[in-house]
Amino acid sequence: MATVFAAAEDKFLATLLDDIHHNRLTLPTLPEIALKVRNMVDDPHTSSSQIAKVITSDPALTVRLIQVANSAMLRGRAPVDNVQMAVARMGGKLVRNLVIGLVMQQLYQARSPVTRKLLKDVWQHSTQVAAISYALAAHFTRIKPEEALLAGLIHDIGALPILTRVEKYPELLQDESALLDVVRRMHCEVGKVILQEWGFTPELVAAAAEHETLQRRPDKPADCADVVLAANLQSHIGTDHPHTHLDWNAIPAFAKLGISTDVSVVSMEDTAEQVQEMQRLLTG
Repeated sequence: MATVFAAAEDKFLATLLDDIHHNRLTLPTLPEIALKVRNMVDDPHTSSSQIAKVITSDPALTVRLIQVANSAMLRGRAPVDNVQMAVARMGGKLVRNLVIGLVMQQLYQARSPVTRKLLKDVWQHSTQVAAISYALAAHFTRIKPEEALLAGLIHDIGALPILTRVEKYPELLQDESALLDVVRRMHCEVGKVILQEWGFTPELVAAAAEHETLQRRPDKPADCADVVLAANLQSHIGTDHPHTHLDWNAIPAFAKLGISTDVSVVSMEDTAEQVQEMQRLLTG
């Protein structure tokens, strides 16, 4: 069985790498409403009412955006009950990033029960890292929280085409742990390709490409990828993940961000409930 899996894995990785290097990889498409909202927010001549009108064309997205606007992490004095109020409260950039992140969930679909479960797990993890990233950026750094949120949501996007592609290799579906190892080895490189194709900023591309590079850019200023790297590590607190056994003091991201390795927004009294609520709303 191990020999059969190893042979299938070698073939899968060889064809995947070849398709990446020759620009033949089939990539997911960013949903149209996300593209529209991104373009509108980036256009200084677009009004908040115009942005709200586009968002309200999607009832499910409308409900979730209003729920996020009313969350403990973002809540103002008065409750938000429509999208235009949500845009006014959160600002165009946060709304843009939330829309992109929320509609991306519809991409995480699969035919096989194995890949369907794994994609669900990836999305769950992505929302947790996004919520932690937002809290870390908002409370402890000068990184823009709305950028950190989106960086967290998209950091594992590379797993998506790998897991949908693997459905063509039935042998690989027989060993979930070995399949996850394939994803871990390749998702950063694939994520970089996807986000470059989608026209994301170099900083967001780096969040997908380098969040597993624990010694990344020690002499460079802190950026979103550092926030996601730290958030990704914090997401594993309380588990037996190998990252929990590392000396986090030796990881440059924490010092660059000015975050003590003893700080965990997952367990701090002031932020734990906010992180949990934000993750629940992002997960849907």
